[in-house]
Amino acid sequence: PSSMKRFGVRIISFILLLMLTKSLSSNAFGGSMKDEEALKDGQNGKENSISNYGEMGVMEDDDWQMVQKKGNQFVVNDKPFYVNGFNTYWLMVFAVDESTRGKVTEVFQQASSVGMTVCRTWAFNDGQWRALQKSPSVYDEEVFKALDFVVSEAKKYKIRLILSLANNWEAYGGKAQYVKWGNAAGLNLTSDDDFFSHPALRSYYKAHTVLNRVNTFTNITYKEDPTIFAWELMNEPRCTSDSTGDKLQDWIQEMAFHVKKIDPKHLVEVGLEGFYGPSSPQRTQFNPNTYAQQIGTDFIRNHLVLGVDFASAHIYADSWISQQIADTHLPFIKSWMEAHIEDAEKYLGMPVVFAEFGVSSKDPGYNSTYRDTLISTVYSTILNSTKKGGSGAGSLLWQFFPDGTDNMDDGYAIVLSKSPSTASIIQRQSTRLALFNSLCNTKCNWSCKKKKLLEKILYHDEL
Repeated sequence: PSSMKRFGVRIISFILLLMLTKSLSSNAFGGSMKDEEALKDGQNGKENSISNYGEMGVMEDDDWQMVQKKGNQFVVNDKPFYVNGFNTYWLMVFAVDESTRGKVTEVFQQASSVGMTVCRTWAFNDGQWRALQKSPSVYDEEVFKALDFVVSEAKKYKIRLILSLANNWEAYGGKAQYVKWGNAAGLNLTSDDDFFSHPALRSYYKAHTVLNRVNTFTNITYKEDPTIFAWELMNEPRCTSDSTGDKLQDWIQEMAFHVKKIDPKHLVEVGLEGFYGPSSPQRTQFNPNTYAQQIGTDFIRNHLVLGVDFASAHIYADSWISQQIADTHLPFIKSWMEAHIEDAEKYLGMPVVFAEFGVSSKDPGYNSTYRDTLISTVYSTILNSTKKGGSGAGSLLWQFFPDGTDNMDDGYAIVLSKSPSTASIIQRQSTRLALFNSLCNTKCNWSCKKKKLLEKILYHDEL
């Protein structure tokens, strides 16, 4: 009887989700609230007394547990957790000032409204304006409190965070700032890549104490907080001074072990863009250009490091191939994703997240229809893997902004209120992934009847 009860709840939830999807396909973002109210009303009464929103892919407080990895899937409480998410890198800086803190809440509120469940953001700002780390191991408490606010606010909207710990680029300090600190201490460094190899700079990085921080809003230590999805070692690490990749590989090995030693509970990822290197010459054909295999990164080798839990790749055809929008960009995106999903399955045995993807409105030939097509291409490629139980674990849009932040737009910003068609595509992907999360579990192993049911529904012409 209990199994029949669970099955009944799932069927009810399934129907409600289909109603939601159908409604979204005919209503733009910010459309009729009556449909949403009707959906809520439909859950009231006898069905809602069961109160198992987990069946619909929405977490209750009791289910707010650590995200873990089981084979090539993410799981929460042994249920699949496929990701539809976004990037908003500046949340900590905005949270410092009372006048801009509300934008942090808006980001999470709006992202949640279209079903997004993961946000990737910076947990670093080194030696710059509103720096978190003013000098090695010297922190600004007000900025740390701002990061505390970001983490606590994310939980309110049931959004998990991937927190990046350093930057390859000079924005927000990056490895260049570490080198400046080293030179100020008399080290006589000559290259930004000394960040990866010099023992003193490695010790600076390892002393960055975010993991042991106790949140002043929740009183929960970061390394104990399920709101944090994963730690990212670095945003887009590159070591161009060593094309063999040995220098970066050694750094990844040391830092992945270091982070896991402090915090064995959370997942760890490197933050790579996904370029193939010397260890897999047969795969370099998938790189966007020849330069990509000369920057010291190596997708397969880097992710085989002990302590790395899942793989990452980014997708920027407009900066890697040509800024001019071209028909060739979409086939590249598809083959790039499929290659990384295949490698994650065959060689790595782990999930892969496409942690940044987008297209700039500043590109020649850009229009919103093309952006929607690009996003749909990424989403459909994820779903093609998901329906097979593959390693394609999700994607994170670059980047998601609320109203009134246009001055921060680098061309990639997506503002839902200004992009109803894009909002609808995002919502549809969230709904589809929620179906996978709710109707299948790891014990099913994708051999049960539910898989066929999902395939019929998700790829039906009406959807």
